[in-house]
Amino acid sequence: MNSIELVESFSEFKDFKNIDRPTVMRVLEDVFRTLLRKKYGSDDNFDVIVNTDKGDLEIWHRRSIVEDGEVEDAVAEISITDAQKIEPDYQVGEEAYQQIEIDDFGRRSVLAARQTLISRIMELEKDEVYKKYKDRVGDILTAEVYQVWKKEVLLLDDDGNELLLPKTEQIKSDFYKKGDTVRAVVKRVEMKNNNPVVILSRTDTAFLAKLLELEVPEIFDGLIVIKKIVREPGEKAKVAVESYDDRIDPVGACVGMKGSRIHGIVRELKNENIDIINYTNNMQLLIQRSLAPAKITSVEINEATKRVSVFLKPDQVSLAIGRGGMNIKLASRLTEYDIDVYRDSEEETGDYDIDLEEFSDEIDGWIIDQLKAIGCDTARSVLGLDKDELIRRADLEEETINEVLRILRSEFED
Repeated sequence: MNSIELVESFSEFKDFKNIDRPTVMRVLEDVFRTLLRKKYGSDDNFDVIVNTDKGDLEIWHRRSIVEDGEVEDAVAEISITDAQKIEPDYQVGEEAYQQIEIDDFGRRSVLAARQTLISRIMELEKDEVYKKYKDRVGDILTAEVYQVWKKEVLLLDDDGNELLLPKTEQIKSDFYKKGDTVRAVVKRVEMKNNNPVVILSRTDTAFLAKLLELEVPEIFDGLIVIKKIVREPGEKAKVAVESYDDRIDPVGACVGMKGSRIHGIVRELKNENIDIINYTNNMQLLIQRSLAPAKITSVEINEATKRVSVFLKPDQVSLAIGRGGMNIKLASRLTEYDIDVYRDSEEETGDYDIDLEEFSDEIDGWIIDQLKAIGCDTARSVLGLDKDELIRRADLEEETINEVLRILRSEFED
């Protein structure tokens, strides 16, 4: 293998891995200087010239010319007779330059050098990928699906670097096949077994935040600030925003004319329902806004327990709770208060009711679904029916009904 073949084969590897030219030259020179030190004991009198444009490498041995018989260091000096064999015009006192051929190192050493080169470049490539994506955590990127596995999807960026989109970071309705283009946010970058692993996410709140920043110029310019985002990916999200300019309506700016700005984000997130909320330091008002579209009658906040009692008209309860309890769950996460919903239809007698979804920690979801299927969606609606009728209509075991009644009654007794 001559110098041109060696460097050409390495240049192909370099281009594929997208390593910059100065780095290639530095590594090549370093590796061959190591070879020189092994062969001659020192590399002080050698010039290594790497030309990656032409695909060649030159090594020149530089020695001072001395009189015959006065050579004390064969690496640093050469006799006039030997020098004139290289170039007849050489004179004592000048420096003689002699080219070293790659083959002079021996085939085994050259092959070892090539392996060392490849190993060094691969290490550099790993470092470059790690540093590149470490600085891009929180940024959105677009990559192509290369392979789909059960627990994750392997993607390739424009430079051929491998990225991972785990199943846990995908929206439930996401479905990919090879060749698809995916947008996601860089969630984290870590080193595993000395290899950089870039983890992407479509469920992280940072993904929604970045999409809003791209779609809403006022957020990009800093005129509107995203205070907090809570999400159930692919289902529903609540975004609290605040404007630093009184002339700008933050909610209107984020939604856009006829929803023009938010619609693109909703499509990207597989029709995720996004509520934009005007942030305020008034916690009572923020709670009311976070439970939209329900209209709140009154709010009682217990700062000690971080719990909130919200009273609504009967027809507003289901709106506040939302499908599967989604709305109230996100409102609780947004405000960082535990929210309890009560009906205020019988305010005069002091009676109140509680939605069955509020008992999901004590009553299995499938049992609640059975009761709701017969029209019993609140605690009092269940307690108002005879036990035998509940067993018959809900098709539940007597033991199950007894336990449900015990749980519901204990709540009102408390």
